[in-house]
Amino acid sequence: MQIYFGLGSNLGDRLKNLRDALEKIKSLGKITSVSGIYETKAWGGVVQPDFLNACAKVERENFIEPLEILRAVKNFENELGREKSVRWGPRKIDIDILLIDDIVYKSSVLNVPHISLPERLFVLVPLKDILPSAWRHPENKKTLQEMIEALPPEDVIQKL
Repeated sequence: MQIYFGLGSNLGDRLKNLRDALEKIKSLGKITSVSGIYETKAWGGVVQPDFLNACAKVERENFIEPLEILRAVKNFENELGREKSVRWGPRKIDIDILLIDDIVYKSSVLNVPHISLPERLFVLVPLKDILPSAWRHPENKKTLQEMIEALPPEDVIQKL
């Protein structure tokens, strides 16, 4: 089983927050790939500091239910000091489940692939570092490159 996560932080020691999140994610399986770290402008219209973003791939031998993964991720965020804020507001850590193998999973609390994946350059670019180039989105059938090219370039997306 392969699980891809998106990580973001724009409060405090952003790099340490990403590293701490990776340490937590290790409890779900073996981290086999981590993207470069990218600095990006905040997304969603709330004025706030720039983010550091990265993606990670976790491999595990046995299947785990998507909602179990979500519960674990929410616990990790809480343990790392994430506080409730406005939607798309500043946060110490954000961990998103982007992909689980090639499954499509939809519920009232979780959509896999992540519902906003095709419109978030700050996720697509680091994900491209670790996802095979031949991969296609299980719903829209587009490659990462096709989704990237369909978006306007962001003001700042800089690899650190």
